[in-house]
Amino acid sequence: MKRMPSAYKKVGKNRYRETYGLYYEEFEVGDVFEHRPGRTLTEVDNIWQSLICMNTHPLHIDAVYASKTEWKRPLMSSLVTLAIVGGMSLNSTSAKGVANLGWDKIRLKHPVFVGDTIYAESQVLSKRLSSKRKVQGIVTMETRGLKEDGTVFMTYERSFLVPLRKYSVDIDANY
Repeated sequence: MKRMPSAYKKVGKNRYRETYGLYYEEFEVGDVFEHRPGRTLTEVDNIWQSLICMNTHPLHIDAVYASKTEWKRPLMSSLVTLAIVGGMSLNSTSAKGVANLGWDKIRLKHPVFVGDTIYAESQVLSKRLSSKRKVQGIVTMETRGLKEDGTVFMTYERSFLVPLRKYSVDIDANY
């Protein structure tokens, strides 16, 4: 029987501390992790992030311009949705990770708008021990962004380096 990853570490009698992420051994190809909570997107998210990233395309920040497009309203910037979906996936997958190695095959499948609530899920595609870092492994996952109705609006693959349990530094020890 597969051991389920623990979300808590015992730190004293009747006392537990939340812990995040997984060790290399806890990933199994085919596993799917649903990331919660979801996030309802706001106009502030869209405008601030668009301006911070210097993505000043009027489709994202000018309601009058956007009203004349096929969507009739501002479209959420893909930089916003990629950042939020990426953040949603971190705690339950790579929070113990050493480094992100790359994002591949980013696909934007459906538009997303202010007021949409989005969720994310990640599936383990592959894992292997690192040939250069003997105490770590490489995990590759496909992450999907989903609207509240289940529509997949984004997909991407991400690879990251994660420690083997017996070689990990206990970052939770004094945190």
